[in-house]
Amino acid sequence: CSLKGDPMSKPIKASEIMSVKNAAIPEVVIDVFNDFIIKNFNGRYANVVKDQVVEVLVQKGLDRQKIYANHWLDVEDLFRENGWNVQYDSPGYDESYPAFYVFKVK
Repeated sequence: CSLKGDPMSKPIKASEIMSVKNAAIPEVVIDVFNDFIIKNFNGRYANVVKDQVVEVLVQKGLDRQKIYANHWLDVEDLFRENGWNVQYDSPGYDESYPAFYVFKVK
């Protein structure tokens, strides 16, 4: 991206943004989610705790701040495109429980 304006540059299409964002998620992130889904799947759904995913990613060499800054945990749409109903739940202002994802087979 050039500040001077490349004559070949054009705005990203709204229809392209999710595929571009999803392509930026490192494979190791997807692999870790896959591992947790497989491990936790009970035949109907799998709960995946966000902090556990982050801990494994840090153990694998990713920087915690970079994980959050780059939105690498925003995998819901990517998994939805691959046959899952995905919900993310995090505690509200006066609640106290670990944030988690629920992956259900469509």
